[in-house]
Amino acid sequence: GKLILGFTGFRWVGPFPNLKKFVLIGAPHTANWDFILGMALLLATGVRVNWIGKHTIFRPPFGGFMRWLGGVAVDRRRTDGLVDQVCEAMREADRMVIGLAPEGTRKHVESWKTGFYRIAVGAEVPIVLGMIDFGRKELRIDSVFHPTGDMEADIAAIRARYVGVRGTYAATSST
Repeated sequence: GKLILGFTGFRWVGPFPNLKKFVLIGAPHTANWDFILGMALLLATGVRVNWIGKHTIFRPPFGGFMRWLGGVAVDRRRTDGLVDQVCEAMREADRMVIGLAPEGTRKHVESWKTGFYRIAVGAEVPIVLGMIDFGRKELRIDSVFHPTGDMEADIAAIRARYVGVRGTYAATSST
């Protein structure tokens, strides 16, 4: 992990919060490099994060490696209560961090998916705002956000923290 960060010139601006459970969001998510840098950071810091990924990235030959990295395969075509399942797992665990890209894709989107927020509210855990800033070549934790239950206002407040953070492709960064 440290080797990859050093090679790419990215630096870690931390630390991770000392919390037993939280939802970690990483944005902006504009390219596959975001995943590589995020995994390099987690390996370098020894922080264990479970993350949810599209089922197609878990196929051989990389499926076992993706699971070792903490990945949980999800078929996005299914609609059978993924958020509820993650909430239940978080409530039952002593320690658990779930990492998600709030955009839900690498493409530019006008609005974020709400699963990260619904998981945090349902599991009664905070949301940690992680940023991959290609403009500053930084991976950083901005803040810990405690949801109020007003999803629209809370997501607007969270998105405001990402203004000026540049993704791999500047035209698609979160603003």
